[in-house]
Amino acid sequence: MSRGIRFVALAATALLVVTPTGPAAADPSEEVPDNGTITFTGQGEGHGRGMSQYGAYSAARAGVTYRQIAKTYYPRTRWARAKGSIEVAVLGDDDRDLVVLHHERLSVRSLASGRSWAADARRATKWRVRPKASGANVVSFFNGRWRAWKTIRGTVQLAAGGRPLTLVTPDGRVRYRGALRSAKDDFGDRVTVNVVPLETYLRGVVPREMQAGWPQHALRSQAVASRTYAAWRRTRPLDRAYDICDTALCQVYGGASAEQRASDKAVRATAREILTFRRKPAFTEYSASNGGYTVSGGKPYLPAKQDPYEGTSSDYYGWTVTVTAAQLEQFYNLENLTAIQISLRDGNGWRGGRVTELLVTTEGGSNPGTYPVDVARFVSRFDLKSSLFRIVSAG
Repeated sequence: MSRGIRFVALAATALLVVTPTGPAAADPSEEVPDNGTITFTGQGEGHGRGMSQYGAYSAARAGVTYRQIAKTYYPRTRWARAKGSIEVAVLGDDDRDLVVLHHERLSVRSLASGRSWAADARRATKWRVRPKASGANVVSFFNGRWRAWKTIRGTVQLAAGGRPLTLVTPDGRVRYRGALRSAKDDFGDRVTVNVVPLETYLRGVVPREMQAGWPQHALRSQAVASRTYAAWRRTRPLDRAYDICDTALCQVYGGASAEQRASDKAVRATAREILTFRRKPAFTEYSASNGGYTVSGGKPYLPAKQDPYEGTSSDYYGWTVTVTAAQLEQFYNLENLTAIQISLRDGNGWRGGRVTELLVTTEGGSNPGTYPVDVARFVSRFDLKSSLFRIVSAG
């Protein structure tokens, strides 16, 4: 996991002994021969809560407006407006330095003192902020070699007078609007943070979360969902150093390098619009495709219900994944896997809905028996697109 963000989760074992209780909506148990394979087929992609991006695409193609799309997926919410900025952790910049290309308008600011300096070294091509053990930061410039320029206590921020800065990361170069900070997170690790106006942030999110060539009202519904999610996250920041991250753990953000004309238009058309519940930003989850039925998100505006917009695109429907018995045995530390069974579903949609309990049976080792496996972990580990699946064959 990248430095700069960590999630603390309750520890849980992957396998627990279970006593059969005759679960509802059970599929037949499938025998797994030695050295066999199990093939799964399913519908949808992602967790299925909130807006379906494919559903929004289908709706927009049929002439449904973004406001109608938003209220379909987030009922009982109200329209409101949000402004201000957001602080985004750039998780790909996970080394010890913040490095940017030189810009003629580059300035360096100390957040502790409020002082700013023009970055005016001759023939500088790059600038670097490197933390010291003392808590201070050494700011250097490169003109053939690195040369120390200033030592600044506390958090250092770089900006270019409203122009984009090019950040140099271990994975390549990315342009960002706003300011770039080198800060310490809750764990004392250095993290790069992009401080950017909310509307500008959306320009780097929408084309990363939805294809910019999709219908305009689909893009607008994505802009509203993403803006609302960001506004919600600002009220529950992930860390003292930032509000939100830039990966799929939050929502994907690519800075100015990701911006597209069509998605910029969608951001402008929905400027500052968000959805609220009880006068607070709603938790507007979304995923690629819900497989025809949304999943309850545990909130009044995230109900489980049939999706009126989803179609049957081959991108999301009828996918197949094949897993070998050996892969399952290795991952779950089993000996002689003999059977697998979908023992419980949530009751909503295709074939009885999403799988909520999956059993494996083993006849070898010191603890033979039947065990439930964590469905979300299973889906993630073996690259199933969603938990809405069935077993096609085992042999």
